[in-house]
Amino acid sequence: MMKKSASIAEHIRGFPKDVQAKLTQLRTAIHEAAPEAEEAIAYGIPTFKFHGNLVHFAGYASHIGFYPGANAIYTFKKELAPYPTAKGTVRFPLDKPIPIALVKKIVKQRVRENSEKKKGK
Repeated sequence: MMKKSASIAEHIRGFPKDVQAKLTQLRTAIHEAAPEAEEAIAYGIPTFKFHGNLVHFAGYASHIGFYPGANAIYTFKKELAPYPTAKGTVRFPLDKPIPIALVKKIVKQRVRENSEKKKGK
Protein backbone atom coordinates (compact mmCIF):
# COMPACT_ATOMS: atom_id res chain seq x y z
CA MET A 1 0.00 0.00 0.00
CA MET A 2 1.38 3.37 -1.01
CA LYS A 3 1.56 5.95 1.78
CA LYS A 4 1.18 9.67 1.19
CA SER A 5 4.45 11.49 0.70
CA ALA A 6 5.33 15.12 1.32
CA SER A 7 7.70 15.28 -1.66
CA ILE A 8 8.69 13.38 -4.77
CA ALA A 9 11.99 12.43 -3.14
CA GLU A 10 10.13 10.96 -0.16
CA HIS A 11 7.82 9.00 -2.48
CA ILE A 12 10.82 7.52 -4.29
CA ARG A 13 12.62 6.64 -1.04
CA GLY A 14 9.66 4.47 -0.05
CA PHE A 15 10.56 1.80 -2.62
CA PRO A 16 13.27 -0.84 -2.99
CA LYS A 17 16.52 0.37 -4.58
CA ASP A 18 15.78 -1.09 -8.03
CA VAL A 19 12.38 0.64 -8.16
CA GLN A 20 13.94 3.85 -6.81
CA ALA A 21 16.31 3.79 -9.79
CA LYS A 22 13.40 3.52 -12.25
CA LEU A 23 11.40 6.25 -10.50
CA THR A 24 14.46 8.51 -10.48
CA GLN A 25 15.04 7.80 -14.16
CA LEU A 26 11.43 8.78 -14.92
CA ARG A 27 11.68 11.91 -12.78
CA THR A 28 14.89 12.94 -14.58
CA ALA A 29 13.34 12.35 -18.01
CA ILE A 30 10.38 14.57 -17.11
CA HIS A 31 12.73 17.31 -15.89
CA GLU A 32 14.75 17.08 -19.10
CA ALA A 33 11.63 17.32 -21.29
CA ALA A 34 10.02 20.09 -19.21
CA PRO A 35 12.79 22.00 -17.40
CA GLU A 36 10.40 24.80 -16.38
CA ALA A 37 7.93 22.42 -14.74
CA GLU A 38 7.63 22.48 -10.96
CA GLU A 39 7.50 19.43 -8.76
CA ALA A 40 4.58 18.93 -6.40
CA ILE A 41 2.46 16.29 -4.76
CA ALA A 42 -1.09 16.33 -6.11
CA TYR A 43 -3.76 13.70 -5.62
CA GLY A 44 -1.25 12.14 -3.21
CA ILE A 45 1.28 11.31 -5.96
CA PRO A 46 4.32 12.94 -7.61
CA THR A 47 3.23 15.64 -10.03
CA PHE A 48 4.87 18.05 -12.42
CA LYS A 49 3.08 21.34 -13.01
CA PHE A 50 3.43 23.71 -15.94
CA HIS A 51 0.48 26.01 -16.52
CA GLY A 52 -1.55 23.48 -14.53
CA ASN A 53 -0.98 19.77 -14.04
CA LEU A 54 1.45 18.42 -16.62
CA VAL A 55 2.00 14.75 -15.71
CA HIS A 56 1.84 12.56 -12.62
CA PHE A 57 3.62 9.32 -11.77
CA ALA A 58 3.75 6.86 -8.91
CA GLY A 59 5.41 3.62 -7.90
CA TYR A 60 3.39 0.51 -7.13
CA ALA A 61 4.16 -3.11 -6.27
CA SER A 62 4.30 -4.37 -9.86
CA HIS A 63 4.48 -1.27 -12.04
CA ILE A 64 5.08 2.45 -12.32
CA GLY A 65 1.99 4.43 -13.15
CA PHE A 66 2.48 7.36 -15.53
CA TYR A 67 -0.45 9.74 -15.89
CA PRO A 68 -0.15 12.13 -18.85
CA GLY A 69 -3.91 12.46 -19.43
CA ALA A 70 -6.38 11.00 -21.89
CA ASN A 71 -5.31 13.07 -24.91
CA ALA A 72 -1.69 11.94 -24.58
CA ILE A 73 -2.74 8.29 -24.31
CA TYR A 74 -4.79 8.69 -27.48
CA THR A 75 -2.09 10.67 -29.35
CA PHE A 76 0.63 8.12 -28.57
CA LYS A 77 -1.52 4.97 -28.62
CA LYS A 78 0.65 3.19 -31.22
CA GLU A 79 3.86 3.82 -29.28
CA LEU A 80 2.14 2.87 -26.01
CA ALA A 81 0.69 -0.37 -27.43
CA PRO A 82 3.19 -2.61 -25.57
CA TYR A 83 2.00 -1.23 -22.21
CA PRO A 84 -1.31 -1.51 -20.38
CA THR A 85 -3.21 1.77 -20.68
CA ALA A 86 -6.47 3.24 -19.50
CA LYS A 87 -8.13 6.58 -20.17
CA GLY A 88 -5.28 8.77 -18.87
CA THR A 89 -2.88 6.16 -17.54
CA VAL A 90 -0.04 3.96 -18.72
CA ARG A 91 1.57 1.22 -16.63
CA PHE A 92 5.26 0.52 -17.03
CA PRO A 93 5.97 -2.99 -15.63
CA LEU A 94 8.87 -3.10 -13.18
CA ASP A 95 10.51 -5.97 -15.06
CA LYS A 96 10.90 -3.95 -18.27
CA PRO A 97 12.83 -0.76 -19.08
CA ILE A 98 10.93 2.52 -19.03
CA PRO A 99 10.67 3.92 -22.58
CA ILE A 100 12.45 7.17 -21.73
CA ALA A 101 12.45 8.63 -25.27
CA LEU A 102 8.68 8.08 -25.46
CA VAL A 103 8.13 9.60 -22.02
CA LYS A 104 10.03 12.71 -23.15
CA LYS A 105 7.93 12.96 -26.33
CA ILE A 106 4.74 12.71 -24.29
CA VAL A 107 5.89 15.30 -21.75
CA LYS A 108 6.91 17.73 -24.52
CA GLN A 109 3.47 17.30 -26.10
CA ARG A 110 1.85 18.01 -22.72
CA VAL A 111 3.98 21.19 -22.39
CA ARG A 112 2.69 22.33 -25.81
CA GLU A 113 -0.91 21.54 -24.85
CA ASN A 114 -0.71 23.42 -21.57
CA SER A 115 1.06 26.38 -23.21
CA GLU A 116 -1.62 26.60 -25.91
CA LYS A 117 -4.36 26.34 -23.31
CA LYS A 118 -2.78 29.19 -21.35
CA LYS A 119 -2.53 31.38 -24.48
CA GLY A 120 -6.21 30.76 -25.19
CA LYS A 121 -7.30 32.16 -21.81
